[in-house]
Amino acid sequence: VQLQASGGGLVQAGGSLRLSCAASGRTFSRYSMGWFRQAPGKEREFVAAITWSGGSTAYADSVKGRFTISRDNAKNAVYLQMNSLKPEDTAIYYCAASGAFVGRYRYEYDYWGQGTQVTVSS
Repeated sequence: VQLQASGGGLVQAGGSLRLSCAASGRTFSRYSMGWFRQAPGKEREFVAAITWSGGSTAYADSVKGRFTISRDNAKNAVYLQMNSLKPEDTAIYYCAASGAFVGRYRYEYDYWGQGTQVTVSS
């Protein structure tokens, strides 16, 4: 599976962005998908994950209630809707594919995209 993240940009605090991750390969629907982020000088951290069917999701506490993960298997795509953005959400956001049910840890993910920059100004 090859992944390509897009949709990042510069937004003011309180604003919204929608990230997209396009996947290649016919086996996309077999994988759970996740979003991680990495801010300068920090470890890459879990943001959200969704099962292959979209029936279950998981979120980091820091984004719960503000971010929504979804997927469209017909389009081989996963999305991250980010609302009420805060300066601390500034990071490079990565999408990833996992064979785990709803992976929260980096080691559970087999494939990674290249990342898209999100910058939230105060």
